Amino acid sequence: MRALVHDTFGDPSDVLHLADVETPEPGPGQVRVRTLLSPIHNHDLWTIRGTYGYKPELPARSGTEALGVVDAVGEGVTTLLPGQRVVTGGTFGVWAEYFVAPAAALIPVPDGIADEAAAQLVSMPFSALSLLEYLAVEPGQWIVQNAANGAVGRLVAQLAEARGVHVLGLVRRAEGIAELAAAGIESVVATDREGWRERALEITDGAPIVAGVDSVGGAASGDVLSLLAENGTLVVFGAMASPTMELSSGDIIFRQITVKGFWGSKVSAAMEPARRAALIGEIITRVAEGSLSLPVSGVHAFDDAASAARENFTPGRIGKVLLTP
Repeated sequence: MRALVHDTFGDPSDVLHLADVETPEPGPGQVRVRTLLSPIHNHDLWTIRGTYGYKPELPARSGTEALGVVDAVGEGVTTLLPGQRVVTGGTFGVWAEYFVAPAAALIPVPDGIADEAAAQLVSMPFSALSLLEYLAVEPGQWIVQNAANGAVGRLVAQLAEARGVHVLGLVRRAEGIAELAAAGIESVVATDREGWRERALEITDGAPIVAGVDSVGGAASGDVLSLLAENGTLVVFGAMASPTMELSSGDIIFRQITVKGFWGSKVSAAMEPARRAALIGEIITRVAEGSLSLPVSGVHAFDDAASAARENFTPGRIGKVLLTP
């Protein structure tokens, strides 16, 4: 079978290539899946660069989330059948025509969900929903997030609305307000406009903002911090612009702000299985009813992986870039 591999760490568009590898056989408790679609996530590309928290041995396969069809089951597997659509969000090496995963790591996909949405059901939506849980906010409360027009930002806004939590979104350019409004996401402020903090105050009507999410870094971290109420929490989710955060010590000290990090893999590993299953069920329900959208920017064949990796970082891109064998 064919699989995307890299022999060295580096720019994905340079080091990723197709190779013929042995088709895996499922062992006890395992399932072999024929890949249909797989989204490209930033953490996939960071792993290929060798800059992520997980660094695989070389030569290495790639990809962590995929939609596929059960092709064969190993001994003891009774919950899944050949021909059934399934998705996984935590199986390494899925950018291949076939992959093997534990049966427990595969989620059956309901018939009413299209392939392009099903391929994205787990990683980003689960991170967004886990992040909301991590913030420990209640219906009626306000949170603020930057990168509001990014993939996770859009998901957080939609999932929070469904839970009755208010979200103030920050974007770095005024055009982002209209883009999000077209997707039904309101309460957005552009930080490149004069008086944006006053506009944020108008939107929230002076209600305290109890938590903030920073996915950008640099001065943008301080923008989120500046809006938090006393005893608020600033959660660091990413560092799109800078690995260094510019934060006012006065804001943190005098408003008793808590700053902590969020790494989805760690949070998921520590989560009770029943709670994890409940969150996945909530995501599937939201997608099926249409309150959670999972747009696609483009679909590329494996042999066009270099172009797909470049498209992933296109400014203003809306939706995930997907790979298909």
